[in-house]
Amino acid sequence: MINLRKVFFLTMMLACCSNAVFCQAVISPLEITYKQVDTVQLGLKIFYPPGHKKGEHHPTMVFFFGGGWNGGSVSQFEPHALHFAAKKMITVLVDYRVKTKHNTSPFECVKDAKSAIRYLRQHAEALGIDANRIVASGGSAGGHLAAACFTNESLNESTDNLAISAKPNALVLFNPVIDNGKDGYGFERIGEAYVTFSPIHNVKKGFPPTIFFLGTNDKLIPVSTAQNFKQKIEGVGSRCDLFLFDNQPHGFFNKEPFLSETIAKTDSFLISLTYVK
Repeated sequence: MINLRKVFFLTMMLACCSNAVFCQAVISPLEITYKQVDTVQLGLKIFYPPGHKKGEHHPTMVFFFGGGWNGGSVSQFEPHALHFAAKKMITVLVDYRVKTKHNTSPFECVKDAKSAIRYLRQHAEALGIDANRIVASGGSAGGHLAAACFTNESLNESTDNLAISAKPNALVLFNPVIDNGKDGYGFERIGEAYVTFSPIHNVKKGFPPTIFFLGTNDKLIPVSTAQNFKQKIEGVGSRCDLFLFDNQPHGFFNKEPFLSETIAKTDSFLISLTYVK
């Protein structure tokens, strides 16, 4: 059950100076359960913009942590969530099942990611979400999940309402795992299911506008894979802004100065979509 009072009367204050590299809103998040599988409860941490009022609907950015579908922490993207909440977006940190904690496969990860976006759309009115402006974001395997919410049609939780779309309206991807084919990442776990599981193999018309960050020294995701993904997206008439960071390894975006640089470029991307001012 969603606590509407908590949604609309969270105590917030803005801590942001005009010359800061990026802003952060100091917010007490709303924590809710979006899904239960057996005894496992999966939660969302929802951050609201300062001064959010009942009846307002904001563009929303949903973050999936990285960790090879094996582990990871929901706190990974908290700096991003705080920054974009200060920019008048609703931001959401998603917990999902992983191998080390739940003995699950990558397929359950995709199901959970799609369930999370469906939950947000289903409860958009109560949560103050603009259901037509949902951005999915993530790093590494979390970036895969963000993209797969659009590209994958076959993996769905049996309890999901499939009439509600799990497709994001835009993507912000940090060294995402987008090729799960025979020469890509994770094939030994995915197998021949890569045909539907792998985002790069399922780019289609209507692909959401995308921004993609990658280090040129990433040992998991070759630059050529990112360039091929960009070409495929543009080939179906959509947008992909690819930014390559010289000599940077996998996960480079988690530390400065790249944390601020990638956030600033994401600001510009979201401004161009009119998701933030």
